[in-house]
Amino acid sequence: MALTQGGRANKAGNILERNVEAILTGHNYFQVGNYVSKEFILNAALLPKRYGKEIYIGTGIYHTDLKVDFYVVGSPAMPSGLIFECKWQESPGSVDEKFPYLNMNIQNYYPAPTIVILGGEGMREGASKWLKARVNDNHNLLAVYSLDRFIAWANKNL
Repeated sequence: MALTQGGRANKAGNILERNVEAILTGHNYFQVGNYVSKEFILNAALLPKRYGKEIYIGTGIYHTDLKVDFYVVGSPAMPSGLIFECKWQESPGSVDEKFPYLNMNIQNYYPAPTIVILGGEGMREGASKWLKARVNDNHNLLAVYSLDRFIAWANKNL
């Protein structure tokens, strides 16, 4: 059965997330949970370098549940925790239209500094530039990287 456009997008996004996960495990981080709360990740102190996926962090600007792709604890650069969000856009679509929503939630509701990792070639050029410029006015948005730039950052900071 052929995948729908949405199915292909989800598959590609999952591949980006698996790359980020491989980077974390390559830097000796251990996964301690999926679909758990940030309190669980923060209190799993037996593993000093740990992460969880799809972590519930509270509610956002629409007063709906917010989950982040990765919540990482144990980075020497960010001892209080770090959030990674992965956004993939292979062909023209709606991911980049969600950047203002993502930015506002990061700025107002995310409990830790955040790095957004962008992949694919389908995002509008102006959209990714806009999000990268938000690093200057969003105290909680640490960086916006492509996967290769994220790898370089991780090699120095994780």
